[in-house]
Amino acid sequence: MSRIFIALLLATAWLDAYAQSAPPPQPIPRDGSCPSGYYASDKYCVPTSSAKFAIKRDGSCPSGYYGSDKYCVAATDSAKAVIPRAGRVEGSKRDSNGVT
Repeated sequence: MSRIFIALLLATAWLDAYAQSAPPPQPIPRDGSCPSGYYASDKYCVPTSSAKFAIKRDGSCPSGYYGSDKYCVAATDSAKAVIPRAGRVEGSKRDSNGVT
C-alpha cells in the first residue's frame, strides 16, 4: 500500500512541475525581427527545432526569460509558464478615454 502511495505522490509532483513549465514553442505573430530560435514566415515567427517558448514583450521580461528584440524567450526548457499581460498594471495613468 505504501509503495502505491509513494508512486502516486511522485507522479503528482512530476505532473505539477511539468504543468507549470513553459509550453513547447509555437508560431507567434511577427512584429519586426523574430526572436532567437525562430524564423520569419509571412506574418509569423516559426520556431526551429532548438527554439524555446516565446511571448510578445510588454515592458520587462518575467523571471526565467530574456529579451530578444520585441519578445521574451524562455531561458531554459524548465522556465515557468507565463501568461502575456493584457491591459495595464493597476495604478497606471490613463486619460478620460482610458488611454495611457
